[in-house]
Amino acid sequence: MSVESAAGPKPEILAAFEAAKGFMPAHEGLALYAAATGAGALGLPLLEVGTYCGRSAILLADAARAAGVSALTVDHHRGSEEQQPGWEYHDPNVVDPEVGLMDTLPTFRRTLRRAGLEDHVVALVGRSPQVAAVWAGPLGLVFIDGGHTDEHANADYEGWAPHVVMDGLLVIHDVFPDPADGGQAPYRIHQRALASGAFTEVSVTDSLRVLRRTGAGI
Repeated sequence: MSVESAAGPKPEILAAFEAAKGFMPAHEGLALYAAATGAGALGLPLLEVGTYCGRSAILLADAARAAGVSALTVDHHRGSEEQQPGWEYHDPNVVDPEVGLMDTLPTFRRTLRRAGLEDHVVALVGRSPQVAAVWAGPLGLVFIDGGHTDEHANADYEGWAPHVVMDGLLVIHDVFPDPADGGQAPYRIHQRALASGAFTEVSVTDSLRVLRRTGAGI
């Protein structure tokens, strides 16, 4: 199934997505769902880097459920740079009062439970490079939406893009060609993927870019 021809999520899934804590707007979520539905036809897991509270994981999980595959989501659940105290996206409601650090894992689990999707998601709790280093399997889709520094974005790309199979999809969020619109690290890995010759862009929805593996390497 092509990215463009995939059907949208059922109303209850879209409602759960919109009710969940997170930052992805609905139109980008629909594009992600279309990509996940198309990639699900490959019969391989769909993996997300950057769980936060599970907003986009709802869409990946529902697409995975329909395809009979698993959705995997990787996060240390301590928050990215811009979510720390004093920064723009900090939410004190997801701070663990006992240790004084962010902990989005409980909120994520509640998000999945409310959506009825707990049985269709494998939560990989840890830092992306460490998890990638012990992951050996092929993936039908990798969605990169983790840390927005060059260090973290490149580590996510280098750790996970090699696992995308031929005809599988690499999806990158927060791609802003204009620095005035947002940070440049996701844009730079997007450009790196295109320059590699291994990926071809198939869909653009605001800051969400979908690329298909059409060659070897990264």
